[in-house]
Amino acid sequence: MNHFIRFNIVGVFGFALQSGALFVLTHIAPPVGYLLATAAAVELAVLNNFVWHQRWTWKDRPSTTKGETLRRLVTFNVTNGAVSITGNLVFMSILVGRLGLPITGANVASVAACSICNFFLADRIAFYVKGSRLQIAK
Repeated sequence: MNHFIRFNIVGVFGFALQSGALFVLTHIAPPVGYLLATAAAVELAVLNNFVWHQRWTWKDRPSTTKGETLRRLVTFNVTNGAVSITGNLVFMSILVGRLGLPITGANVASVAACSICNFFLADRIAFYVKGSRLQIAK
């Protein structure tokens, strides 16, 4: 199974976690504004996804030291985290704040819009190993 497929499988589970956290933060816990809730839910998903990408998606590119794992985590959080949080906040503020769409539907659209960019950032930067090839299809 190639990296792109694995990335998207992990992404589906990350999306479920993000959606659940967003629901809890906007409907169950003491109310939090939807933009702050979105940022927190996205960061939770980014951290979860990193663990699964490290262990499964890019298991053929293992970290050789704890320092390498930490470098990957920081790089992944800075690249994918920045795209995900910024992208989700921009899309959510437009889709919910300006267009009045429901939070759940806007969340789906926001995540989809960020996912392709995030794959390339993860594959070519965070989990890149010299000489590794881009795996989109086999």
